[in-house]
Amino acid sequence: MILESALLDVRPGLEQEFLAAFTEARPLIAVQRGFRSLELRRCLDQGRSSRFLLQVEWETLADHTEGFRRSAEYERWRELLHRFYEPFPEVEHYGEALLTA
Repeated sequence: MILESALLDVRPGLEQEFLAAFTEARPLIAVQRGFRSLELRRCLDQGRSSRFLLQVEWETLADHTEGFRRSAEYERWRELLHRFYEPFPEVEHYGEALLTA
């Protein structure tokens, strides 16, 4: 399993519109091969209410980078969501947990 992680800085004032678009976009990723789960969390720190943390679990890195990103569903995902970000997010991928508590 790999974990995709991205900090999403949404343009201030567009948070509710972003959340509505994300609700529409979520099924596009959920049907992908290798998709395991998704969490979207809003930052609670003062002055950061436009920041969201997206974490997606995939079976393999290729399921995300080659499967989803090359799919027709990804094109629709981009249309729905990419206009909200400023700056555009950096996406990182992490392996299995090395330590847990």
